[in-house]
Amino acid sequence: MIPMMFEHKSEPILPPQSWRHRIAVSAAVTGAIIAASLGLGTLGYHSFAGFDSLDAILNATMILTGMGPGKLFATFYALFSGNAFLGMAGVLIALWAYRLLHHFHAELDDDERQ
Repeated sequence: MIPMMFEHKSEPILPPQSWRHRIAVSAAVTGAIIAASLGLGTLGYHSFAGFDSLDAILNATMILTGMGPGKLFATFYALFSGNAFLGMAGVLIALWAYRLLHHFHAELDDDERQ
């Protein structure tokens, strides 16, 4: 069974050390998505457009960051990169948003309410 990514609202908020570990894991996942996306783009530019390695990685980087020119491969890679960027942002922002929401919706124990 896959473990839950987030704690339930009835559970206490993670301590800072566990929270930092969760952020590090999400940053590693995001870095892997970036590396895979950049590798795919570089390989595509090298194979389909016939660019040398330096030009291929330059164009892949420009498209991945939203600044590059476009033709046939660049068009498809730009569409992929836009979706990959949204996915990467979602991986990182979800942790912060969940922690914020969990903090404000945490219920107090009966002893703490008095």
